[in-house]
Amino acid sequence: MTLLSGTKIGRYEIRAKIGAGGMGEVYRAFDTDLDRTVAIKILPPALASNQQRLQRFTQEAKAASALNHPHILTIHEIGTEGATRFIATEFIDGETLRVRVNAGLKLSDILEVATQTASALAAAHDAGIVHRDIKPENIMVRRDGFVKVLDFGLAKLVEPKDSTTDAEAPTRAMVNTDAGTVMGTANYMSPEQAKGTSMDARTDLWSLGAVLYEMIAGQVPFAGETPTETISLILQKDAAPLSRYVDEVPAELERIVAKALTKDRDERYQTAKDFLIDLRNLKRKLEVDAEIDRSVPTEFRVALSTRSGQKSGVTSAGAQPAAGETPNPDRSTHVAGFKKRKIAIAVIAGLALIGMVGIVVFVRARKAEAAIDSIAVLPFENLNQDADSDYLADGITESIINSLTQLPNLKVIARSSVFAYKGKGVDPFVAGKQLGVRAILTGRIVRRGDQLSISAELMEVASNKQIWGERYNEKLSDLLSVQRNIATEITRNLRPQLSGEQERRLARNYTQNAEAYQLYLKGRYYWNKRTEDNYRKAIESFRQAIEIDPSFALAYTGLADTYSFLSSQGIRAPSDVFPLSKEAAKRAIEIDDSLSEAHTSLAYVKLYYDWDLAGAEREYTRAIELNPNYATPHHGFAYLLMSSGRTEQAIAEIKKAENLDPLSLIIQTDHGEFFYFARRPDEAIEQLQKAIEMDPGFVRAHFLMGRALAQKGQCDPAIAEFQKARSLATGGVEMLGALAQGYASCGRKAEARKTLDELLLLSKQHYVSPHWIAATEGALGNRDEAFKWLNQAVDGRFGPLIYLKVNPIWDPLRDDPRFTEDLRRVGL
Repeated sequence: MTLLSGTKIGRYEIRAKIGAGGMGEVYRAFDTDLDRTVAIKILPPALASNQQRLQRFTQEAKAASALNHPHILTIHEIGTEGATRFIATEFIDGETLRVRVNAGLKLSDILEVATQTASALAAAHDAGIVHRDIKPENIMVRRDGFVKVLDFGLAKLVEPKDSTTDAEAPTRAMVNTDAGTVMGTANYMSPEQAKGTSMDARTDLWSLGAVLYEMIAGQVPFAGETPTETISLILQKDAAPLSRYVDEVPAELERIVAKALTKDRDERYQTAKDFLIDLRNLKRKLEVDAEIDRSVPTEFRVALSTRSGQKSGVTSAGAQPAAGETPNPDRSTHVAGFKKRKIAIAVIAGLALIGMVGIVVFVRARKAEAAIDSIAVLPFENLNQDADSDYLADGITESIINSLTQLPNLKVIARSSVFAYKGKGVDPFVAGKQLGVRAILTGRIVRRGDQLSISAELMEVASNKQIWGERYNEKLSDLLSVQRNIATEITRNLRPQLSGEQERRLARNYTQNAEAYQLYLKGRYYWNKRTEDNYRKAIESFRQAIEIDPSFALAYTGLADTYSFLSSQGIRAPSDVFPLSKEAAKRAIEIDDSLSEAHTSLAYVKLYYDWDLAGAEREYTRAIELNPNYATPHHGFAYLLMSSGRTEQAIAEIKKAENLDPLSLIIQTDHGEFFYFARRPDEAIEQLQKAIEMDPGFVRAHFLMGRALAQKGQCDPAIAEFQKARSLATGGVEMLGALAQGYASCGRKAEARKTLDELLLLSKQHYVSPHWIAATEGALGNRDEAFKWLNQAVDGRFGPLIYLKVNPIWDPLRDDPRFTEDLRRVGL
């Protein structure tokens, strides 16, 4: 029954009916709470009254509502009003693709629709959702050309009618999850759908191929008089070439459609992202061709067209039919703008055209150089989805980032920020806007034995257009050259004019040995996991890489960083690991003095173990000079500045690191610690809250929030934060020490003493820094005991004592002459 205008369903007021189909009736409505126009889909009574089907529907609708993608219809609510079940979604001011197909589409519009739809499918497939009913009726096109895909997770819950010859089949999805049941809309079914066998993401890619075919040809690839006949054609026949219906279809477009409509799904496109790459590459090529065509002077173009016409029999009246062929007035008229001029290239004309192409490409490159000054390399996706290949995907990403940081005047977002998007399925253009960059690089890898397939594409964020894309199929042993090629191609598109030195930096080889390089990537992969067990694996990988290639400087820096972090995370005593770290960093510099990473590693040792502030400052300054885009030395140098009392310089320096690495949890958090050191608790709390919002489970942010709140005198919430940090910490005793000191600083002596006793007991089995005991005893007023433990911490060269001059936890001891002596020993 059609609902009348003004009918109320919950907070929604019906305005007008806008559609109907197998999934129910759809109305335009007004959300009276949020003052916005929405679409309301009223579910059929048969679905709403069946609890089992309704539960399945609700589960799928919830999954679909979790898809956050610009080209997927947003679900606002799944609700009930009396016996009526409804779905409230965003309202699309546009029309279905069916209407556009019937009116005829330009090639550029066809590729735009297909590209946006493939992008939506890629996001859905990453989330484990297969649409199963991609067709023009389920694709909406807004007035501005923006595409929205409808009914994700919904269509497959409508059970089929008894007969596949239902007259409403073109607009109804016939779905059941049982094997042997036909699912989908006949004209867009894949062979596996037609057979009623298992389906996966490749099923949607066939359907998108069928939609693409129809947009181009004006008819579906398999057109039977009944659904049964259509299914028979799908299973037994190949689609006719597009050239049968449209003149001068680009060969690449024929290939793309043919691959999407391959009956053997193992030979079809394997992922929507691969489909998307090919579509974007073709779209970009045609855009370049069109710009070149526009750039050729009119008289030159006319002369060449005339020459071509005389040679091929084309006159101003248009193409003539071949002998014996019946003219078809409808042929090639369905898609406006498909037919292009043919230019016959004679020797002289060819040279002139080549010159013109060069000018156009140069102008485009210059425009790109002026416009694109920042880039983010999103984590390459491991399509194998196994740990053995995961290190390759991460390593390729990090290596390309490191290569690009060598370029002057190009802001490159650091690893820790881009890896916040790993596995999230975020649209790259959305990520680009969030990161504040003008270009985004995405990629995927597939590994089969020693064969590696790498796809990469570079996109301009503002225009939502692809700048460059390529696929490499190489042996694993050629990984180094592939990464160089990708970095070089990106650079040519962003910075076409490079000096010889910049070219050399970009193309530099850190090792010629492929096995050593893979071991280095494994080491960094484990190091980035930041756990004791993974640090051991990292050390083993770096050592093996060095054994294979003793001149591999980067492997030494990896080894140095791993040893340093074993101490800085309280896992090993400083004297156990920092000397090893220093030896590795110095060896890296001996091999390659121009390596920013090596100077950064050595600076860390000099600051946190040698307490040589002057030496550390020289190393940090050298590292930044070699690579201003490298966030880590800015971060480390900021702590050096803060430790020596140069507060404002320190805050300015950490802001530089934050600019290069905007989503880095550790930089955001440490920025808050700087305000704590500066005794500005309100600013510290505000900054630390940002970090906690980024990751509510980040231990260090809660620990420092506790300190800032205690500094402000808000002890109850401060203790809660210390306890939260302790509960979140897995293994180790650092946060137990922090809790003891937190209790003491808030005057809770009994809890402090009890926690301190627990810490002392654990110290018999695990390394515990004496500074925790010293700070706790100091806050409890036990100065002699505090200095006993503080002296032990100084003797053991506990790194964070470099903050002794500015850290407020030492305020209870600051006026004691013994404290002045400890400052001197630390070099402050």
